[in-house]
Order: sequence, then structure tokens, then C-alpha cells
Amino acid sequence: MEQNNFIERVMPFKDKLFRFAKRILISSEEAEDATQEVLLKLWNRRDNLEQYKSLEAFAMTITKNYCLDKLKNKHSSNLSLVHSNYDSGMKNPEQVTDLNNTIDHVKRIIETLPEQQRMAIQLRDIEHYTLEEMVDVLGVSNSTIRVNLSRARKKVRDELIKTSNYGIGG
Repeated sequence: MEQNNFIERVMPFKDKLFRFAKRILISSEEAEDATQEVLLKLWNRRDNLEQYKSLEAFAMTITKNYCLDKLKNKHSSNLSLVHSNYDSGMKNPEQVTDLNNTIDHVKRIIETLPEQQRMAIQLRDIEHYTLEEMVDVLGVSNSTIRVNLSRARKKVRDELIKTSNYGIGG
């Protein structure tokens, strides 16, 4: 594969790779490093990339594996799935503050989820991947993804209901 063809095929989802790496690694710097490593791995395999049904799913899988290996090497179990690109369109400062508090609370709830549930909710609800794409990225069955999503969403919903009844701190 020539350089121009590689750039045309890979660059459209480079930002997704970065966001996914950042959700897992938390640090922007580490996510940038991970993205560069993944791009380098793809470049080194450029002659064999045609064999993959979805180059984007393959790249996301490499990103996931690289980031999880990096976390294991750091003996860290903190995966963060932050969605900081949300624009509410609200101008009222009180509404914006309430929304930001809710988003922060949802983020904390998601951080407590098991790893597979965190990744499932990240890919499906934040990155808007299809179930088929998630099967390719996560390497698990469609039904496993559905179960993980269902459990993750239920936990988030239950915690939000609980805290709305007792206050966010309680």
C-alpha cells in the first residue's frame, strides 16, 4: 500500500483511535503516544491491511490491546470513559452547572463498572459503534456485548436514580 492510499484509509478514524485510547489511559499524552504506536503498527502492516473486513475495527482492536497492555504494565486498573465533547446548547449558568455535575457523576459511575462494561458503553453510547463493529473490536460475541451494555446501563440508571433521591453526595 502506498503512503497516499494509507493516509486516505487511516486518517479518517485517527481521532477515534485517540479518543478511545484517552478513555482507557486517561492521560492525553499517553493517548497520543498510543495513537502514534497504533499508526506505526498499521504502517508496518500496510501490505496486509487489505485482508481485514474493517480496517477501522482492526485499528480499534490494536488500540484496545495496546492500551490494556500499557495499563497492565503500570499495574493500574483505572479506566476512564469521559465524554468531554458534549455541548448541551444551554446558556443558563445554573443549568450548565447542573448538567456538568450530572456528567461528572455519570463519569464516576461508569468508572466503577467492570472493564468489559466500560468498554462496551464507551464504544456503543459514546463512539456510536454498531454491534457488529463492537464484535470485531472487543472480540466477544454479540450477545456478550448486549449483556454488558444492558448491565452497564442498568447500573448507571440505578445509581442516578438513587443519587437523585438522596443527593449526589449520598
